[in-house]
Amino acid sequence: MSEPATTEPATTEPATGTGSKAQRPAAPGDFWKLWTGQSISLLGDSFMVVALPLFAVSVLHLSAAQAALTPFALNAPFLILSLPAGALIDRRRRREVMLACDVTQAAVFGLIALAAWLHQLSFVLLMLLLVISGCALVFFQVAYTTYLPSLISDPDELHRGNSRLYLSESASKTLGPVAAGPLVSLFGPLATIALNAGSFLLSFGAVTAIRHREPEPQAAPAERVGMVREIREGLSFVLRHPWLEPVLSAGAVYVFFLSVLEASLVLYLHYTWGMSTGAIGLVLGLAGLGYPVGSLLSKRIMDGIGTSRALILSLVVNILGCAAMPVFGSVGWTAGLIVGGILQGFANAVFGPISLTLRQTVTPPGLLGRVNSVQRFLLWGMVPLGSLAASAMISLAGLAGALWMGGIGTALSLPVLARRRVRRGWSTPAEAPA
Repeated sequence: MSEPATTEPATTEPATGTGSKAQRPAAPGDFWKLWTGQSISLLGDSFMVVALPLFAVSVLHLSAAQAALTPFALNAPFLILSLPAGALIDRRRRREVMLACDVTQAAVFGLIALAAWLHQLSFVLLMLLLVISGCALVFFQVAYTTYLPSLISDPDELHRGNSRLYLSESASKTLGPVAAGPLVSLFGPLATIALNAGSFLLSFGAVTAIRHREPEPQAAPAERVGMVREIREGLSFVLRHPWLEPVLSAGAVYVFFLSVLEASLVLYLHYTWGMSTGAIGLVLGLAGLGYPVGSLLSKRIMDGIGTSRALILSLVVNILGCAAMPVFGSVGWTAGLIVGGILQGFANAVFGPISLTLRQTVTPPGLLGRVNSVQRFLLWGMVPLGSLAASAMISLAGLAGALWMGGIGTALSLPVLARRRVRRGWSTPAEAPA
């Protein structure tokens, strides 16, 4: 793929590390420890897809519209903290940030479980604790994706590493709801909350075992005026970049409507279809089967048809999968709903590693934390907005209306990505930037 014309040399040079040699080099097993820790944490988080909405309606007796606000509380910090988090993380050792975030997450979900067990958990306290958890989540996610290139410097190996990380995410999306369904049925949503707290402690242990140590980050140049300017540098790099801006802008539109869809789906199956908790977990788990296949084939697809074609084609398949959910949901066809989920998961797992590797390889090392924070702000920041939209839509048009809004609305992301400079800029695998 030919590189788009640009006058900024920094945008065409891959960045494959953190910018300086670490005090202790990455050991061969360090990536696997990082992968293990994140996989355990993701599995616990995936329980929340089923458990958190049901926890809200069964323990706190909230309405469906109120239960749809729980993802808002968990993800609202991405709108506020993502950009400053990138600037702060570029000044800190990323591993230390991840460890602090794991401890915070474990404490928060432990408190939620304890307060619920003591019958002292109110809606306001739940939302407050979820906001605190979301703050830790912001810093962990930005630190995590910024830390990875210091463990893997080769671009091809970096993409394989990203694919493995998406594979763990895909496995958790498949196994988590399947396991959460019977668990919630047997022990109630409270048990899954407590299990999630334990998963962060296991993640802490795995990250602690990583031998690689980063050097102390260099002090900011004297001519910088502070964090505001550093944040502006990261934003400017992304918004002016011929590759990153279309990919992240399209992702933001897609995630907004996907969040509407996801905030409505569990509640739709529970209230409209009358599904049991175990059945909901099974449906969501089977729908997640597309993720591992997409993760394994992501690099092969990119090498075969090129970066831009792989991104556009995977987004098209993703949209079809999302649109299928309200269509088949309206006629009560469970198999069709699962097929739609499989298509969406497969395409998402193809798109994700390609876009992440692109971001890691075209960004200068000193900007990577801030660029990752912009990605979190644009994409993860859409989750709370989508949750608010879902809550409003449920109140106005019911769960079915929210489901249709989310599923069909994802199509608006396609024209944002498939602009001329993207279609013409990356034509063959040999010319791809990653």
